[in-house]
Amino acid sequence: MAEARPWAPRLLWAGVPVALLAAGFLYPLVLLVWQSVSPDTGGHSFAVYQDVFGSEVFRRALGNTVWIAAASTAGCLVLGFVLALVIAFVPFPGARAVARFVDVFLSFPSFLITLALVFVYGSAGMANGLWTDVTGAAEGPFAFLTTPWGVILAEVTYFTPFVMRPLLAAFGQLDPAQIEAASSLGARAPRIVRQVILPDALPALAAGGSLVLVMCLNEFGIVLFTGAKGVTTLPMLVYTKAILESDYPAACVVATVNVAVSLTLYGIYRAVSRRAGA
Repeated sequence: MAEARPWAPRLLWAGVPVALLAAGFLYPLVLLVWQSVSPDTGGHSFAVYQDVFGSEVFRRALGNTVWIAAASTAGCLVLGFVLALVIAFVPFPGARAVARFVDVFLSFPSFLITLALVFVYGSAGMANGLWTDVTGAAEGPFAFLTTPWGVILAEVTYFTPFVMRPLLAAFGQLDPAQIEAASSLGARAPRIVRQVILPDALPALAAGGSLVLVMCLNEFGIVLFTGAKGVTTLPMLVYTKAILESDYPAACVVATVNVAVSLTLYGIYRAVSRRAGA
């Protein structure tokens, strides 16, 4: 009787997760691309791609998606780094409770944070209501929430803890002796942050920033709940084409582009982050 080949059990164990991955992730992507080249008139062609790429709405949505995601990620990186520094290295009562709240915050749905901002800064929100009560004006001055800057504010508010969490973990592994040695040699706080803390934090910063960038590129709920009707992103355009216009081939084209942009920018960001970390 022939002996079983040593690679057979490994192939069997590897085949199960690969099959699940293909069924759960690869098949929907292949189906998405297939539908994008299957116009309603029948057959297969790239005519739908030409129509979508030639529309002003698509070009505006692509531009909005990229720059809003980039601006939101930059804001999350700066704000998350500063807040994580304060929590980790500035002693104050309740620092541990704040760090735990960051973990809880990660479980909140994005629309909950957006609704909170709407209640405060919306056209009928608390800030505008207080302004009209005090000044007697017909309407309040806070109208930025329905603009791209309102979307960026909501995304920075919601996604900053996704940057803070890996940073706090990295700061927890930092040797305090390094900071004490730098301080004893006369280094001030900005120099200690730049030369001691930041180099060790770069991998965590890159990991958090990469995650936030991808999530911002694909964020739908925040744009929808801010009521920013003039802000069309690729996810919003997919919703419009598929649900409101019932143009499924065009929706699949936009979704395919959205996936491609996400993977491309994620790859670029990771490459730059690895070089910065090195």
